[in-house]
Amino acid sequence: MSTRKITLSSLLFGCLTVAAIALFLALGAWQVQRLAWKTDLITRVNARVAAPAVQAPRLADWPRVNRADDEYRHVILRGRLMNAAEAQVYTLSDYGAGYWVMTPLKRDDGSIVYINRGFVLMDKRAPATRPEAQTDGEVTITGLLRMPESKGWFLQQANDPARDAWYRRDIAAIAQSRHIGAVAPYFIDADATPNPGGWPKGGLTVVKFPNSHLMYAITWFSLAAMLIAVSVWLLWFRKPESD
Repeated sequence: MSTRKITLSSLLFGCLTVAAIALFLALGAWQVQRLAWKTDLITRVNARVAAPAVQAPRLADWPRVNRADDEYRHVILRGRLMNAAEAQVYTLSDYGAGYWVMTPLKRDDGSIVYINRGFVLMDKRAPATRPEAQTDGEVTITGLLRMPESKGWFLQQANDPARDAWYRRDIAAIAQSRHIGAVAPYFIDADATPNPGGWPKGGLTVVKFPNSHLMYAITWFSLAAMLIAVSVWLLWFRKPESD
């Protein structure tokens, strides 16, 4: 009976070991695929940021705008700022706690695009504290095309339109609260061109993607290699115990 029990235990151990090795190898291969995807993404985004500015997508192009093909594209557009419909979105920056100033811009064809004009400190939230920046005439905005933040981080507060408290740049929700109708399915992070009066401060877009997939791949493949080495030692080099 003892021999039979040991044989069944060894068989079970062997099956679990093979399954674990297969799992570790599969996870390592998946991380290699993710590494290739992330490297390509970083290359494409860096090329978009460094490219000369092109016209921001017009109304007819809106249905084709998407995150994979368009986010962080270097764009330019002209129009008039709708300062009365401005919203402030809470954020943390190198300057400390404050707000992104989100202002809709109406183009010559009547279409509306939200502009993230930049960052202001907590005491600069009210437009009245920065009257020089409430430009009435036509302006030219250059910056990076961004996609809306309809979903937040795990612990990020949800937007509260009733209190006009915004924590995500969900431009559709902001536009609805301002009753300005349909807006572009993207917004523009303005570049560092100074605004009158010095606020808001643009050009603070962080274009950085964590890329730890190579480390993860090495970790999974190392675990598989160690498990294989232990299994070989147990099967071929370990001396059987005497009765």
